Amino acid sequence: MQLIEKSDATRSLAEYAEEIEAGPLVLTSHGKPVAALVSIQNADLETVSLSTNCQFLELIERSRARLRAEGGISSEEMRRRFP
Repeated sequence: MQLIEKSDATRSLAEYAEEIEAGPLVLTSHGKPVAALVSIQNADLETVSLSTNCQFLELIERSRARLRAEGGISSEEMRRRFP
């Protein structure tokens, strides 16, 4: 992972994008992360969009919490119910 202070990031975005195969590039402001440039080579646009959507992430977390609290059904039971 490469850290770059915002004030030092003077190259073009395209130039930084060429380097992300070596790992994410994190832009910082006064040492705190503010943005990241990461490879999405194996992801589609929908996956990228959902992975940054707060409402979707909250829905997933609520579903996981409910599964932990109430349990779930096995894949075998799911196949039985929906042949």
